[in-house]
Amino acid sequence: MKSTNMRRRSIAAALWFLLLTMTVTAMAERVNSSSSAGLFWSTAKEEEDLLRKADPNDDSTAASVVNERDDELDGGFSSLDGMLQWAIGHSDPVKLKETAQDVQRLSLSELKKRQSEIKELMERLKMPSDAQLMQIALDDLNNSSLSLEDRHRALQELLVLVEPIDNANDLCKLGGLAVIIRELNHPDTDVRKFSAWILGEASQNNPFVQKQILELGALMKLIKMVKSSYIEEAVKALYTVSALIRNNLAGQELFYAEAGDLMLQDLLSNSSIDIRLRRKAVFLVGDLAECQLEYTHKAELRFLSNRLFLKSVVDLTVSTDLDLQEKALVAIKNLLQLRTTEAPVLRDFCGLDGALERLRHQLEGLIQEEDRKDYAMDVENIRREVELIFHSKLREWQETKVPT
Repeated sequence: MKSTNMRRRSIAAALWFLLLTMTVTAMAERVNSSSSAGLFWSTAKEEEDLLRKADPNDDSTAASVVNERDDELDGGFSSLDGMLQWAIGHSDPVKLKETAQDVQRLSLSELKKRQSEIKELMERLKMPSDAQLMQIALDDLNNSSLSLEDRHRALQELLVLVEPIDNANDLCKLGGLAVIIRELNHPDTDVRKFSAWILGEASQNNPFVQKQILELGALMKLIKMVKSSYIEEAVKALYTVSALIRNNLAGQELFYAEAGDLMLQDLLSNSSIDIRLRRKAVFLVGDLAECQLEYTHKAELRFLSNRLFLKSVVDLTVSTDLDLQEKALVAIKNLLQLRTTEAPVLRDFCGLDGALERLRHQLEGLIQEEDRKDYAMDVENIRREVELIFHSKLREWQETKVPT
């Protein structure tokens, strides 16, 4: 009986090591083929650097961020049991049986050797946390001798990593925002483009990151970058400006102080500017106006009711780009509802009545086209809504002028 139990334990141990071996092999294949493993770790880093935690003597905050991610180093499995269950589900039963028979013939010393080899292999396959990957990329960017190709790669890694809000917050704690903002001044246009893009991704709907970036003084630089002759850089810079000041009153006030309104008006009124910039610009106008409507206790941004500014928005309705027209209508709808927007200005100076009528005729034609019918009908619904709000506001104004 004693020898039988020992034999059973030996077989169980052998099978356990077998499954663990298969798990490790499968994990290697999983890492090589998964989208998340598509990140190429940056440059001049030895293999052990990928598992290195930040030195707490250098930056205690950064070290704590890295330590908080220790539980993620298993590559996605919450426990060894989970790994084994996954291995069983993804194993070839025939090969499993054949290999099991081979493993059962191993001696205890051979099993111990196999255990040591497996442990070593698992350590080599251990995946670094997102915080560790961000720290590695930041270290690369701080390397003045880094090649331009590797600088691009480090920025592209960060662009993917900062999408989750927790990672964006960790980037702040690691001191990464200052590093990325510094890269906005790099002579290479793609470095500037990726840097602006990272800041935009990190600050999307994230007041904590928005505040940090604004305090570091990046907004003025980004507004200037919108005027770049390299259109991809300009588009990403405007995207980031929008992300920074969205639902952020302090950011919007700073935007106005940095002459952001003049930048917007230039984009809206210049028909030679890339259509993507004009779309983003008018979308931002609508977003700013909507934000003002939510904070009724705050003073409205003055430039939103400026007649020249309003006219530049209304004039977009004559565009041949339906997407731009739709965004212009949404912006006008929100602008109409502001307290400081005067209906007579929109009627007499901006010619909103005539613009809405011309757009109605255009949409009637587009509705007849099968491939554009649905979209044109959606835009027509917005146009009617704008018309109703406009006429209602005109009536209210007229009633206030009637002598009592």
